[in-house]
Amino acid sequence: MKESIIVQNLKCGGCARTITNKLSEMENISEVVVVPEESSVTFAYNTSDDLSKVKERLINLGYPSVDNKNTLASKAKSFVSCATGKMAK
Repeated sequence: MKESIIVQNLKCGGCARTITNKLSEMENISEVVVVPEESSVTFAYNTSDDLSKVKERLINLGYPSVDNKNTLASKAKSFVSCATGKMAK
């Protein structure tokens, strides 16, 4: 199955690189495509449990879906994730 999620705090290629790397490491997750201009994250998954795990991973990275609250902690985490992605070129 495929899913597209609109996330918050996604601003640049550094953010996209971190999200792509972290989601691609997950079991049963593939075909990860991140489009910063649209704030979208698209991926293939196997079960609803996999989908839940991706959403939780995005929150932990600082990129909650638009359905979730965007806290100050989320914004701070996304800043760190973005910087990590920029350095991982």
